[in-house]
Amino acid sequence: MNNLDKKNFKIRLLKLALLKSTGTPADLAFRFEISERSVKRIVSELRAEGVHLKFSQSVVSYLTDETAKNYLKHVV
Repeated sequence: MNNLDKKNFKIRLLKLALLKSTGTPADLAFRFEISERSVKRIVSELRAEGVHLKFSQSVVSYLTDETAKNYLKHVV
């Protein structure tokens, strides 16, 4: 995955998280044709960049807050 692909994945992941519709890491991996490990690595990168992102088993989605909106403002 090159840097542009990773950036686009981060943007799409955060938009889905804001909608509470990411699905599981395995679902994301299948949808974006990457490994589940890549999904988890990118989630870790987003967390390191200050985005509050956590997986909710009850909602079956990653969830986030205003930090994702701020991140998207600066990246897009």
